[in-house]
Amino acid sequence: MERQRTLNKEFRVTGPGLHTGRTVTVTVKPAQENTGIVFRRIDRTNIITQQALADKVGETSRGTTLGSGRHTIATIEHLMSALHGMQVDNALIELDGGEVPILDGSSRPWLLQLSRVGLHEQQVDRIKYTFAEPLHFEYPKTGSVFDLEPSDHFSVHCEIDFANSVIGHQTADMNDFSEYAASIAPCRTFVFLHEIEPLLHLNLIKGGSLDNALVFVNHELTSKQLKRLAKTFHKDVSHFKVHDGVLNTTDIYFPNEPARHKLLDFVGDIRLVGCTLNAKFKIYKPGHRANNAFARYLIEYIKNNK
Repeated sequence: MERQRTLNKEFRVTGPGLHTGRTVTVTVKPAQENTGIVFRRIDRTNIITQQALADKVGETSRGTTLGSGRHTIATIEHLMSALHGMQVDNALIELDGGEVPILDGSSRPWLLQLSRVGLHEQQVDRIKYTFAEPLHFEYPKTGSVFDLEPSDHFSVHCEIDFANSVIGHQTADMNDFSEYAASIAPCRTFVFLHEIEPLLHLNLIKGGSLDNALVFVNHELTSKQLKRLAKTFHKDVSHFKVHDGVLNTTDIYFPNEPARHKLLDFVGDIRLVGCTLNAKFKIYKPGHRANNAFARYLIEYIKNNK
């Protein structure tokens, strides 16, 4: 049997949240066996603790948020993905604010910190669930489809399909966790240019920039539009470049980076089932809302099929 794992020692990361723009310090600490992943807001008079479980998620618009009202902990998916990708079973995550920093828009900064402090094998067997039958789940609101086949390890085949030529149809694969660090962790979040202004009107992406997201453009930009974008992102117009439909100050890492990032998000969101899953996942058009619905479905399935 594999043993549970936690961190050798704590580490601390500070940065702005994607949506609030507020600077938050996150401290990731070792935790005892069978603790699971626990988030704790220490900026409240009464400290708020949230177990990282799918049924504790209150919001899935542009990210995965634990809790509700004034006591939320937002945008946990990239940190959760890194913890899952590194197969960390137990960790205590303390924040002095309500949103996990976006950093570079991927899970790589978290993974690098986890690699730096190292992991500690504990004295209790890892909790795993191995499925005895295939499962099929659909989420009609977003057209998402999830298929699961029994396996002796965790793997994912991800397929996305956007109705434009900039991204279009893409696939990405992770055959086991050994591929996560190099192939999945570096892949950044993305957004379409036409989505940016509505998000700003919703008081979101205050911490968004061309340094932490890929911005896709499906039409030629006028000089007026470029100037407005430069003001939004606090950049000089000369810093912008549009290459293969991407408006950015850096190059795209992989031709299918959007599909790989969707896979990254799924790795984080599905960890909210609360244990390691031995399964081969085939996912079509995943997103935080659909991922959470699927994770809740699996929690109920596991309860009924122990």
